[in-house]
Amino acid sequence: MKFKAIGNSGISASVIGFGTAGIQETTSETNISDKEIINTIHAAIDKGVNLIDTAPSYGWGRAESVIGRAISDRSDRVIVATKCGVLLDDQRGSFIGVKNGRKTYLSLEPSVIVEEVEASLRRLNRDYIDLLQCHKPSIPPARTPIEETMNCLMNLKKEGKVRAIGISNVSLEELDSYRRAGELDSNQFRYSMLSREADQQQTPFCRKYEISGIAYWCLEQGLLTGSVGPERIFSKDDFRNDVADWLPWFRIENRRRLQGMFSTWNDLTQKYSCSIGNIATAWTLGQPGVTHALLGNKSTQQAISNAYSGSFRLDEEDMKRINADLVGLGPPV
Repeated sequence: MKFKAIGNSGISASVIGFGTAGIQETTSETNISDKEIINTIHAAIDKGVNLIDTAPSYGWGRAESVIGRAISDRSDRVIVATKCGVLLDDQRGSFIGVKNGRKTYLSLEPSVIVEEVEASLRRLNRDYIDLLQCHKPSIPPARTPIEETMNCLMNLKKEGKVRAIGISNVSLEELDSYRRAGELDSNQFRYSMLSREADQQQTPFCRKYEISGIAYWCLEQGLLTGSVGPERIFSKDDFRNDVADWLPWFRIENRRRLQGMFSTWNDLTQKYSCSIGNIATAWTLGQPGVTHALLGNKSTQQAISNAYSGSFRLDEEDMKRINADLVGLGPPV
């Protein structure tokens, strides 16, 4: 496993992070037990993954609680990154939508952040959070000035409750404002072979100011694993049944085009003794401004496979070839 620093915090984290956004509030929603999640986390750690990314809103506390139990006997081997800002049934913030029939709100007001941090520490059973990230940018009507939010985060850092500060899903203007207001170490954004909008502004900015770029959705909900072909039928409760309008690569004709591209990479998977998903992740980690990649895991075998993506680098010629293939693939239809 390869490791890179998180900004200038002095924290060294595995380039592959264990993403926990898929953990839901109840076992029935994810069809995976707490024990299975813990075993999967242990499998990832045993393969060198020390970065675990979570949030209070992932399963509304369940993800953090399960992580806390999973790392209870190996806490010194783990870098925990969690978030603040997204609230459930708490009208102190701005309304942002309905999740599983319940209203969610967003607040980056200092007193709310302090409450969230204390709650996260209890669930994680830790004295500090390695990386605290603002989950989303503040919005009206309860918009909190970035300077106030950052001042709160800096105070938490001085108190020893937070080691590093990050943000997520922000605009370039917001990113720069956070940087100017305090010690910003990371920026989390969506990035993959099929979604490279961050290259327009975010990744160059992160490189310039030595801010770690943490990528999520690197495998585009399975599309870039090579296992979601045109014949794939999803279960009735799988959200991927209804994403074609906003994620057109899931349309059958586009899945067929992706499979065609993947079929030309058999020599690459043999060369690196890996899967298509490993190739896609290694390619992502090879992009300037992307320092870490978050991957979700539903089984120990998946965790082991995903961890392997952080153990090798694609040769320069192979990167050029893949880039040319992506240009030839073109946009989705």
